[in-house]
Amino acid sequence: MRIGVIGLGRRRYLAQLAHQPENGVRVVAAADPRDTNWAEFAERVNPEMTFVTDYHELLGFSELEAVIILSSDFLHEEHAIAALEAGKDVYLEKPMAITIEGCDKILEAAFRTGRKLSVGHNMRHLDTVRKMKELIAAGAIGEVRSGWCRHFCCYGGDAYFKDWHAERDKSTSLLLQKACHDIDMLHWLCGGATRRTTAMGNLTVYNRVEDRHAPEEYGDADWSFDNWPPHAQTGLNPVIDVEDLSLMLMELDNGVLCSYEQCHYAPDGWRNYTIIGTEGRIENFGDVPGDAVVRLWNRRGEYMPDGHENFVIPPAEGGHGGADPRIIDEFIAYVRDDGPITTSPVEARNSVAAGCAATKSLRNGSIPIDIPPVPSETVEYFARNLLP
Repeated sequence: MRIGVIGLGRRRYLAQLAHQPENGVRVVAAADPRDTNWAEFAERVNPEMTFVTDYHELLGFSELEAVIILSSDFLHEEHAIAALEAGKDVYLEKPMAITIEGCDKILEAAFRTGRKLSVGHNMRHLDTVRKMKELIAAGAIGEVRSGWCRHFCCYGGDAYFKDWHAERDKSTSLLLQKACHDIDMLHWLCGGATRRTTAMGNLTVYNRVEDRHAPEEYGDADWSFDNWPPHAQTGLNPVIDVEDLSLMLMELDNGVLCSYEQCHYAPDGWRNYTIIGTEGRIENFGDVPGDAVVRLWNRRGEYMPDGHENFVIPPAEGGHGGADPRIIDEFIAYVRDDGPITTSPVEARNSVAAGCAATKSLRNGSIPIDIPPVPSETVEYFARNLLP
């Protein structure tokens, strides 16, 4: 199995995981208009691989069976459709696209060409979240009725406000780019997809930072705890028009109600899910295996900070708490052996749709926005290899 890569940016580590010559899988070519990472990638992955600046040239390589797309979000739609139409199976990093229409076009291209499409919602492979899913399936909290998520992004000023992420026309919003993981987790844990949403948000801090890098320069998205306080940041993107504080409410298609809050200048990094059912609730404290615990409350009484039961999540090897190698291995098995997948491309589309609709709401007086559903035949088509 021969794999090509489009985009050698910050997530190029994923493509490195796919190079498994001992298993008959090789990364043999990559396309990126900048050659700054070529030598380092070749040294780490495959010294004999081919590099090109134009992704069209890479898609013309007949020996490639699959393509891993790690380019910037605003290029996902273009790159994914071109790869599918070139006869390649595709691993597409999240978010699937930056518009609902873009996602639907990718779904149509995969349906029409019959090629396999996998989207990088790696958090479904995180043991912390899997434990929560396991407890819900076992009936530990009864029937799920609500899901909450708080996300404090202490690194937001570095990771999202120094490059293209800060621009609406390239990211839509951080309720899409950053939140699509969390929205997908709420959908997965609560067993539905958002059908209506309303939101509020503002650009409250980073618009007041005057130190910006030149338009022709690439922003340095490396982050440091020394970059504090947020208003003392330097080298921000010349254009900043996405919100750094967002609040979102969701009504799922199964009647479950969810909320999501995101702040990009909190002093600490914290992602917390609370799932409430008719007979209890669960909540994670930390999300990285080895430093995380899931707590269960399932008896009536005064608040107990440690819950009634605790489930310590053991360490796991690999990036994102072991989730990155798992999702890449899943993609390889999906392409080569028609193996099962954990995330349907339709579910990836639904997380983008919720983020896009919430963005429209918060920029239009918090009006409720209904989300168009995916046709049932499309849902059924992409559910063929989906794990229950």
